[in-house]
Amino acid sequence: MARRAQRPQLVVAEGAQAPKRRNRVNLFEIAYQRIEEMLVTCELQPGRFLSLQDLQALTGLGRTPIHHAVNQLAADTLIIIRPRHGLQIAPIDLARERLLLRLRRDLERFVIGLAAERAGPSHRNQMLHMERLLRERRDTLTLPEFNTLDRRIDGMVLAAAGEPFLEHTLRPLHTIFRRIGFIYHNHMPRQIGLSGTIDHHLAVLNAIATRHAERATAASDALIGFVDGMFDEMEAEIDPSLLDCSVEPLLGA
Repeated sequence: MARRAQRPQLVVAEGAQAPKRRNRVNLFEIAYQRIEEMLVTCELQPGRFLSLQDLQALTGLGRTPIHHAVNQLAADTLIIIRPRHGLQIAPIDLARERLLLRLRRDLERFVIGLAAERAGPSHRNQMLHMERLLRERRDTLTLPEFNTLDRRIDGMVLAAAGEPFLEHTLRPLHTIFRRIGFIYHNHMPRQIGLSGTIDHHLAVLNAIATRHAERATAASDALIGFVDGMFDEMEAEIDPSLLDCSVEPLLGA
């Protein structure tokens, strides 16, 4: 009986380790996440022009994952590709983003209601744990810490809803409004704490964890209403150069 041919094996020099296999998809995701974070914190200022090479230097990643991430962020309307001029971080148009908030409201109502209906024991356990953490840290959380937890909450809700299509639809909207929140909490003339937004997130988490779909959608509407209220204040008080760095400050301030 013929012996089954053995699969060839990579020869590794004594004392050396076999080369690690790179996962290109993970590099694409890492590139997207790093640029997304710089967009949210306005390290990449709205309105700024830059090149692919600039993003490579800022992220420490190669051209291919950066190129892929930029194409995705352009599709998300967060970066504008300017032929012969490079890239531009999309300026913030408060009127447009307030209109998009209506879209987010309808999508969030759907996904949060679905999450409340479908949440299993593990999902509910994670949400109750997050709820306890937010209650314990309500008065001491920093904005970067809250944004990290907010991303986790978004992931929990989408996992409980169990529909992958929703992640790709909501992710750019979450980024857009996380950036609005960053500017609102950091640059409004009067400093505004996080307790209001934390309380609204607590209501959403509790309603999903206890599987009350109607209460969950009501809590979602209240959260979106809270975000909508930010726009009234920002339209009246925010420095326009924070929304588009190409706008010159008044009197050279």
